[in-house]
Formats: sequence, C-alpha cells, structure tokens
Amino acid sequence: MRAPRRWLSEAGGACGDLGTFVPLVVGAVTVAGLAPGGVLAGFGASMVAAGLAFGIPLAVQPMKAVSAVLLTGAMGPGELAAAGIVTGIVLLLLGLTGAIGWVARAVPQSVSAGLQLGLGVAMAWIGVGLVAQTPALGALALAVLLGVPRLLPRLPAAPLALALATAIAWTTGTTAPPPLPDFAPVLPGLILPADWGEVWHGILSGMLPQLPLTVTNALILTALLARQLYPGQAAGVTERRLSVGTGAANLVLAPCGAMPMCLGAGGLQAQHRFGARSGAAPVMLGILLLVLGLCFADGALALFAVLPAGAVGALLLVAGSDLAMSRRLFDARPDCWPAIGLSAALTVFVNPAAGLAAGWVVESGRRLARRLWMPGSRDAP
Repeated sequence: MRAPRRWLSEAGGACGDLGTFVPLVVGAVTVAGLAPGGVLAGFGASMVAAGLAFGIPLAVQPMKAVSAVLLTGAMGPGELAAAGIVTGIVLLLLGLTGAIGWVARAVPQSVSAGLQLGLGVAMAWIGVGLVAQTPALGALALAVLLGVPRLLPRLPAAPLALALATAIAWTTGTTAPPPLPDFAPVLPGLILPADWGEVWHGILSGMLPQLPLTVTNALILTALLARQLYPGQAAGVTERRLSVGTGAANLVLAPCGAMPMCLGAGGLQAQHRFGARSGAAPVMLGILLLVLGLCFADGALALFAVLPAGAVGALLLVAGSDLAMSRRLFDARPDCWPAIGLSAALTVFVNPAAGLAAGWVVESGRRLARRLWMPGSRDAP
C-alpha cells in the first residue's frame, strides 16, 4: 500500500471507535463535571502508548461500569481517581503474577464465541438507538460506511461519513458549528481521594463492578481478537501484557484527572473495520487528543459534541455487526450452541461477567456429559 493511501486508511480507522468514545467522554465532562484537560490528555497519552507498544490498532475506551456510575452522579472526582488507581493496581498484579493467563486459558472457546456475539449485538443495538435520534443522518452515514468501501475503496469511509453527516446537520440547522477553541495551555491538576471513605466508595461502586468486565472484554477477548485479525503482528499481544499495560496506564493517569480506561474488543474490531492496520491509528488519534487536552481544553469538547448522534450510531452498528459475526461462531458444533447462546444473551441483558460465568457452567456440564456418555471421546475446548 502506498504511503498516502496507507495514512488515509489509518486515519479512517482511527475514527472507528468514536461511537463508544464520544458519548461517554462528553457526558463525563458535561454531566459529571470532570476537567476536560485531564480526560482528553489521559486518553491521548494512553492511546499513543498502546499504539507504540503493541503495533496494532488497539482501542482505548472509558471503563463502561465506572462511567455509568459516574454519569448517575454517584461518584465524585476523588472517588473516580480511587477507582482508577485501585483497578490499576489489581490489573498490574494479575499481569505480573501471570494469573490473568490462567483465567484466559480456563475460558472455553464456545464461551468466548458467545461473549463476542453478545458484545457485538450490544454494540449494534446501542448504534440503532443513536441512529434513531437523527434517522436521516444515520441512514446517510450508514450508506456511506457500507457503500464507499465497495465503490471507492481508496477513500476512508468513517471520517467521510462523519464529515458529510456533520456538514448536512450544520446546513439544516440540526446542530450549529462550534466556536473555535481558544489556545490556553494548561497541565492537568493532581486529583486524589480526600479520605479512606472515598477510596472505599471508589472500590465498591467503581472497581468491583468493572473488574470482571475488564478481564473478559478488555483482556481476554481483545487478545483473542488481535490474534485473529493480526496473526503476524499480534505475537506480543497477550493477556498478560495487556493487563500490565492497562494497569500501569490507570495507576499513572487516574491521579491526573483521567477517566479509568481499558482496551476493548469492539473498538479493535471497529478500527480494523474502517481501515486501521497498525498502531499508527491510535497514535494519530492520541496525539490529537493530547494537543486538544493540553492546549485547547476548555473548548475542545464542543468539537466532539457536534457530531450527529445518527452518524456516531452508524459506526457502532456496523462495527458491532462485524464483531458479532465471528468465524468461530459459524464453526461451532451444534452441542456448543447452548453455551454460546446463554453467554451471548446474558452479555446483552446483564453483563459479560454473567455471560462468562453461566456459559462456563453450561460448557462444563456439556463436557462432563460427553465423557459419561461417550467414554474415551476427545472433546475440543
């Protein structure tokens, strides 16, 4: 691939995960009152580090369970910092001791396929809801995302869809162009929990509900998907390295006002789907966020807030559909379908941790029954 086309492709892929990133980050600043400089700079630093360290388009995302608690007003900045710091410590220990590798090896392939199916369906369903907010713009963005790769494969579909939908929204008065942010360099301030009460609240409300989701989606599934999409590049993308990297990022950046962050299988699939093939995609987006967070923090969020909900939803809908339709799903034997279906259903309607636990129980029962009824049979994991 020629250099200009390659960079266009990487830039297109860098926009692929904005469907997850934009709503949560804008909400954290506008609803929960977090300082935009710390939030944007934290994501920027983590994306640059992930792209350089692993060499594939890993997506850095806000931790979903922590974000949900934050947006309900049940957690303040000090408690948020505590959740990020403690989660970072736990992930570091899981990675450094190798315990995360044991957990990953214990997850059957049928359960992994079910988790991937459930996460993809959940992403796509959120996308449908966003598209419904501005259906005309959502349909336009969806047509661009699906049609451009077939008709004009050299053009990056994701930024083109976002730019076209945003321009039409401005001209029709659906949204207004944001004012240019003022140049105002500032370093993020230090934020720490005020007392042990805030630490304890951060652990109970943030770290404990988030940890199972991070282990399943951000570590196990992300490593699995990386090996599927980039078999020649992902030798170093192991659950252990992902756990250490995620833990270190949260431990260092949470006290600087960053939101607790993790990687995501859905985000990796989204960036790959829209053209990213290397770590250049997260590095490019990370540098942009660093510049915005450190130099234009007060007005930077307005640039993301003007993206039409329908266009953002179209990104999620396409990427979620791709994630759900994995090859392992179609290759599975019929007797694995109950574990796959239950894991997927609970992932959609409860959370991935519940899907993992229930699927593991069903798959263990299937294997036990197979050994009792068919002694000596060999069962694939």
